Amino acid sequence: MLMTSLLILIPLAAAVAIIFARVEQAKWIALGGSLVAFVWSLILAIRFDEWGGDGFALEGAVAWLPKFGISIAWGADAVAMMLVLLSTFLMPLCVWGSFTAITSRIKEYYGWLMVLLGAMVGVFLARDLVVFYICFEFTLVPMFFLIAIYGGENRAHASVKFFIYTFTGSLIGLVGLLYIAWRHSVFAGDWSFDIAALTAFAASELTAQEQAWLLLALMAGFAVKIPLFPVHTWLPLAHTEAPTAGSVILAAVLLKLGTYGLYRFVLPMLPDAVIEYAPFIAVLSIIGILYAALICWVQTDIKKLIAYSSVSHLGFCVLGLFALNPLGVQGSVLYMLNHGLSTGALFFLVGMIYERYHTRDMDRMGGLAKKMPIWAFFMVFFVLASVGLPGLNGFVSEFLCLIATFVATPEFTEYPGVLGPWYAAIAGIGMIFAAMYLLIMVGKVVFGPFKEPATEDHHHGEHTLPADLSPREIGVLVPLAVLCIVLGIYPKIATDAMEQNVQTTLAAYPAKVEAMLAARQQSAEDTQASKPAGTGVPTHAFEEPHESLTEMFSPARYESPMPLASTPIALIPAAHLPKGGTP
Repeated sequence: MLMTSLLILIPLAAAVAIIFARVEQAKWIALGGSLVAFVWSLILAIRFDEWGGDGFALEGAVAWLPKFGISIAWGADAVAMMLVLLSTFLMPLCVWGSFTAITSRIKEYYGWLMVLLGAMVGVFLARDLVVFYICFEFTLVPMFFLIAIYGGENRAHASVKFFIYTFTGSLIGLVGLLYIAWRHSVFAGDWSFDIAALTAFAASELTAQEQAWLLLALMAGFAVKIPLFPVHTWLPLAHTEAPTAGSVILAAVLLKLGTYGLYRFVLPMLPDAVIEYAPFIAVLSIIGILYAALICWVQTDIKKLIAYSSVSHLGFCVLGLFALNPLGVQGSVLYMLNHGLSTGALFFLVGMIYERYHTRDMDRMGGLAKKMPIWAFFMVFFVLASVGLPGLNGFVSEFLCLIATFVATPEFTEYPGVLGPWYAAIAGIGMIFAAMYLLIMVGKVVFGPFKEPATEDHHHGEHTLPADLSPREIGVLVPLAVLCIVLGIYPKIATDAMEQNVQTTLAAYPAKVEAMLAARQQSAEDTQASKPAGTGVPTHAFEEPHESLTEMFSPARYESPMPLASTPIALIPAAHLPKGGTP
């Protein structure tokens, strides 16, 4: 219990230390605290004995409010552990990357980053519903202040919109989760907020109608966080106005709290509702993929373009989850990691340009490869990772999500689904759009005639930045690039680690999908059988082709039981009939 709790306590202790430290020490305490948290997460990952398994490890619990069944309970499965590693890996880079960008209210800035890290890790480790929700909601507080204090010109509007959207959605989600806990208390006779117990109860005891309403409530909370179309409008503004580190963490981790919520709660708790409404959610995902991609196409602000690209990319994450087969869910979780690396790196690169030129307008700059070749190299590299170039990380996750959607048909033997080729084909257009808008951006900013906005000797506060990237900035980007290559060439290291866990999450779905499809088929047959003979389309039009050719073309086969004048053939003009009148 203590070893797991240290992952949360270390950054919180760093935040407290920053309060009492001198201003010039704040960034070093934050860097040290985040590095210690990352190293400790690596130690726990080495000791983690559920890689490739389907259970939880690093578990522990302390009674908090035993009368209500609430405890401070931690634990992680393979999926949660990978997201913890992503969070602790990115935070030292965010702190290090902020050394020259933040020049005022420094202690507050680094303190809020440490609090944010503790809250994010708490979301992934929580095994009690109340603890999960407290950490889930508390991530809003530090991000609100990071945007409101250190953001751009519209930071006040962006921070308020961010808070209102996500907080309102989370409250609706809380109502759904509390309903599950209440129904479980009625069923079991006492209160419990243990996530495992509530998951087993909801999946087996709640009616289909209850699950449908709960799906609506939980989607309200998690879809806003992702964000899924049409509740995505807060994200581009928040991304654009946030400081660089805020944008990185927002894209890489905070948005994944929504997709993680779908994986942890919606899929295992509400299988009947998920099967029923998966096509509708898939359609929303595809609309988001295409709609956001088209918006990216007309952007002139580089940061806003990357912000909208997150809406488009995360549509693939949701699509993979609702393919309801292991291929799609593995692809979705892998996408959570890959999007955090490549998109986070793009936000770092945009921040580095903004520090030098104080603009993100593509129309005011161009051909920067001539002056900043190192920056240009990393920009092209991470754009190619983001568009899904084979050999880099983005390709594997997008490909898995699309293939899983393609085969998610009733005919898929092992994991029948309710989507299919058309969903995958239309979503695949989003990959083409992504390549177009990102490569167009690269063509304008990196290549072509050299153009840069007027600057004042590139001064930013008390710092003077070099023309190209400094060793510190290169050090921020290199670890991200290495992981993009590793996961692109050898994704098996991640997919094998979560395989059994994903299969356990989806264990109920094959039988339930088959039962639903069989019920629909039986309902269709009953409806057809109940139609009066001779009305509507002739019954024989729906019969299986089991007749012989002689029977099929026999004149008696087409004799109408009704007078000729009342049959559809009488509506055909005589000029279009064969000679001799009627066939």
